[in-house]
Amino acid sequence: MSKPGAHERYQQVMAEITARRVETDIDPTIERVREVLDLLGDPQRNYRIIHITGTNGKTSTARIADALLRERRLRVGRYTSPHLRTMRERIVVDGEPVSEEAFVAAYDDVLPYVQMVDQGSDVPLSFFEVLTVMAYALFADAPVDVAVIEVGMGGTWDATNVADADVAVVTPIGIDHTDFLPDTVEGIAEEKSGIIKPGSIAVLAQQPLAAAEVLVRRAAETGATVAREGLEFGVAHREVALGGQLVTVKGLRGGYENLFLPLYGEHQAGNAAVAIAAVEAFAAPAEGDDGLDPELVGEALAQVGSPGRLEVVRRGPTVILDAAHNPAGMAASVAAVEESFDFTRLVALVAIMADKDVEGILEPLEPLVTEIVVTRNSSPRSLPPEELARIAEPIFGAERVRTAPRLDDAIELAIGRAEETGETSGTGVLITGSVVTAGDAGLLLKGE
Repeated sequence: MSKPGAHERYQQVMAEITARRVETDIDPTIERVREVLDLLGDPQRNYRIIHITGTNGKTSTARIADALLRERRLRVGRYTSPHLRTMRERIVVDGEPVSEEAFVAAYDDVLPYVQMVDQGSDVPLSFFEVLTVMAYALFADAPVDVAVIEVGMGGTWDATNVADADVAVVTPIGIDHTDFLPDTVEGIAEEKSGIIKPGSIAVLAQQPLAAAEVLVRRAAETGATVAREGLEFGVAHREVALGGQLVTVKGLRGGYENLFLPLYGEHQAGNAAVAIAAVEAFAAPAEGDDGLDPELVGEALAQVGSPGRLEVVRRGPTVILDAAHNPAGMAASVAAVEESFDFTRLVALVAIMADKDVEGILEPLEPLVTEIVVTRNSSPRSLPPEELARIAEPIFGAERVRTAPRLDDAIELAIGRAEETGETSGTGVLITGSVVTAGDAGLLLKGE
């Protein structure tokens, strides 16, 4: 039970953090975070680290790696972004978001040092930089044995890159965040390769050839060992199962057969293989060491959840939340829906950020859905519904596009359109286009 006033203090702390520069206001340097952590005694050096970058799949891979490590009886910290419903989701210890009290205590501990660096800098620490400092400090205080750290954006100059990881993971790279990152796969790979440090192990998901060449070259330059999906490890077999899929993985040091993964899609099987390889690399870096215990791997994967990633939140009609927010992510989600669900009528509800490749996100949806409802989410970056409709109409046809000014109205409209035939079997609503869209809808549908 929270102490009287504790929740109010938590709300105040969230407001103070949120009032700082937002995650999309980028000033590319790690020096501010490095200075604060130096004043704190470099807490990020007190535990081992698995560092994860990439364009898609980072959070799911982090969650799977976390579950595998905890199954090995290790105390694990996990730092991911963005959050779906509460800021505390970003900083996780022992599989649970830190408490409001712990969150406030971490903020109060680091704030004097943050203010010292702010006063000596032309640019104050951002929202994301402060949370990164809090996460590293909180994990040291816990203390954790290992931290699984997800990059916020890019790699080299991301705030998280003040740490030197034992294992650097790169999930599939594609084009995204071109306002802040290069507009070529090679350029983005160059930026993300910055998390690969001397003597580390680089675990690389299946990549476009141009990206793979950049990453392997970086590993050679730093003396890092490389493990590549499709060569040193990978998915050997997969088949659809009720509530997810059965996956057989060829690991770096062992084989893991018929693992039940309660997540949908080929991309999630790939994320699981990458996470297994990362934990193998972390646990047994010496050549010839045995693999992980297959029974423990199976138990870990069976309990994995990934909220907002093809998350079924209602039946009759089926309502799915999905955080796909770039063309590659949407294409993967569409393929997973086609494979894992048997919809005869599916309505998409979409709200997308204005700075995204809106056409590229919408186009994979067109063959999948009966019609689309466009709206906005709670972010000021959300594209106005009228503009989203104008982009959607040439793709879907005007007769298949409907507009709702608010997300709650859009949910009601989309469910009503899905139920129009009077049948609930085989009908559904896919709510997608942004992490914020999925998070906002989850709050409304779950009454949280």
